[in-house]
Amino acid sequence: MELSQIKMVVTDMDGTLLNSNHEVSDLFFTIFHQLHKKGVLFVAASGRQYHSMVDKLRPIKDDMLFIAENGALIMEKETRVLSTPLPRKYLEQTMEVVSKIDGAHPILCTANTAFAVDATDKFVALLQEYYTQFEVVPGIDDVQEEVLKVAVYHFEDSERGLYPAAKHLEQRLKVKVSGANWLDISAIDAHKGYALSKVMEQRGITADEVMVFGDYNNDLEMLQLSNYSFAMANGHDNVKEIAKYETKSNNEYGVERVLQLLLNSLS
Repeated sequence: MELSQIKMVVTDMDGTLLNSNHEVSDLFFTIFHQLHKKGVLFVAASGRQYHSMVDKLRPIKDDMLFIAENGALIMEKETRVLSTPLPRKYLEQTMEVVSKIDGAHPILCTANTAFAVDATDKFVALLQEYYTQFEVVPGIDDVQEEVLKVAVYHFEDSERGLYPAAKHLEQRLKVKVSGANWLDISAIDAHKGYALSKVMEQRGITADEVMVFGDYNNDLEMLQLSNYSFAMANGHDNVKEIAKYETKSNNEYGVERVLQLLLNSLS
């Protein structure tokens, strides 16, 4: 690998940069500062809401870009760079489908907060890890803000419990299994690949100059934009098939190991 030409690093969060305790390592912050001094731009790309991402990366939040809500929102220094909302008619169609799925727990994600529809106490307790700002509402009529994405949680298995019932929406929407328990439904262009392509275009960065890390199906499009794409050892088989390289798991400092190699190549 010829890493000395890398100008930008893009990493997913859950299952990739975050360990199983949803923590960012001290080692990452140390390497980040060293690479930042050498002019390497960092982008965090996640299905999480922007505020939740910032909560995890607060010490460096002003020195990086955030691709939030699976690509529906790009933020830089508290400024909205791009948003790709879900049209209201598709929101209503999506919620009609989701409401019929046994065990589905939907969240309507906006740029400023999230709305959990008719949520149980058990689900609200879980949400506090992924959403720093949210409220519980009876239904979509109580949400007047522009919705970027419908995130749906299933306590057992999103790939089997949610995706089959929502798959037909792919004819007009982006339907992504984004984690073992999560399914995201958004506008057709609201995905990490589209958002990253816009960032690369704006910054004049090529496939040889960007390094991308991911672990799940919602990372596939952005991994395909890089000639230095890395699948986590704990990643989905689809990701390992698409990525050009593989690194250790999120609990074994998989991202940090590669970033150290990058740092060595720039020294």
